[in-house]
Amino acid sequence: SDEVLMLAYMNKTSLERTIKTGKTHFWSRSRQGYWLKGETSGNFQLVREIRYDCDRDALLVKVEQLGAGACHTGNSSCFYRVIDIEENE
Repeated sequence: SDEVLMLAYMNKTSLERTIKTGKTHFWSRSRQGYWLKGETSGNFQLVREIRYDCDRDALLVKVEQLGAGACHTGNSSCFYRVIDIEENE
């Protein structure tokens, strides 16, 4: 599907690792270290396509999500919460 699964930070090295292995790698700004998505959970992401935007400063990685889902909560996507815009008017 074209569902947005998560948002994470990549730097040059994590992008290189992603391209080399075919699995998503990210940089944790809080822990100051690299992480392979699924390394502890088993919920790996197999890279199918990588796109970049017109300013060349953002990536969109299309993946095949393995396991229970992308979110550490067990949800398929990290974007499972909805703001009711009609209620907040």
